[in-house]
Amino acid sequence: MTDTPTRTGLVHLTDREPTVSGPEMLASLVPPPQFDGATFESYRADPAYPSQEEAKETLQRFAGRGGSPVKRGGLFSRAKKEPEMKPGVYLDGGFGVGKTHLLASIFHAMPARRKYFGSFIEYTALVGALGYKNTVDLLKGADLLCIDEFELDDPGDTMVMTRLLGELVPTGTRLAATSNTPPNALGEGRFAAQDFLREIHAMSDSFQTLRIDGVDFRQRALDGHAVVSDPAEYQAAVDAGAAGGTASDDAFDDVIRHLARVHPSRYLRLITGLGLVGLRDVRTLTDQSEALRFVAFVDRVYDAQIPIVATGTALDQVFSEEMLGGGYRKKYLRAISRLNALTHADRSSA
Repeated sequence: MTDTPTRTGLVHLTDREPTVSGPEMLASLVPPPQFDGATFESYRADPAYPSQEEAKETLQRFAGRGGSPVKRGGLFSRAKKEPEMKPGVYLDGGFGVGKTHLLASIFHAMPARRKYFGSFIEYTALVGALGYKNTVDLLKGADLLCIDEFELDDPGDTMVMTRLLGELVPTGTRLAATSNTPPNALGEGRFAAQDFLREIHAMSDSFQTLRIDGVDFRQRALDGHAVVSDPAEYQAAVDAGAAGGTASDDAFDDVIRHLARVHPSRYLRLITGLGLVGLRDVRTLTDQSEALRFVAFVDRVYDAQIPIVATGTALDQVFSEEMLGGGYRKKYLRAISRLNALTHADRSSA
């Protein structure tokens, strides 16, 4: 990776031309830093939504941790036998209900020799970088694959992934996946599980679907809008970030153009080492390809928990109304939720 940091700790994302090899991509398949310490014990189930606690209990058994003690009957009664777990679990529910936390908890709790954790796009990028056969050879023998935000809107990538998983399950690999369904989507959450199982029809018997209801935890303490800075506030935040470490400062349109030249699998390298991302003159996106690349970029920034400071249009309005009403609605709503949290993270740390 090359970049051009200044002595003051200021960099420009557009100066960074990251490269990453297949083995490096494989080695990076671990939970994001914010979930380094994720455990079942630290998952705070919302009492208003019993499905959260129920899912946690089931996933503890899946990870080999056991669940609630089995109640025994009288002297001559037999203990109730726990239902046999399927080789895969699929967490279906809205964003912000803790699915990724639970997924990381599985990863940390399962005593596996070889286990991997990545987003759907990271696994498909691995196939793109190494080729299908080489990816199968590398992943064969893995005890556990965790797939965050399994995508259903790209039939090609979906079928490549399901074919890959279909080769791994018979060899003993266990699977855990999450959906990317937004809350309050008029039944969309329920249908997501059906869509998933239909797409992986050859493997549907391998998965147990767990519905997790709830509201987006990121919005519980927020006012629902991304923070917008005026030019003076923006400059002060970027200068402070650069003085205390490394901050980026770029025009929004320049970043959007640069993302088109960098494969999404390398977006994480774009932000490596940053303590703050600065975006000047944000505007509403109207091009679908630009918007989807920005979503992938936001996902990486959120995984790394890097605050964002921005001027121009509020980042919760970065996607047009037409896009929010289209087929990628769930992606955009998730990105908005994360952008709101990241701009508030900058405000709270100021």
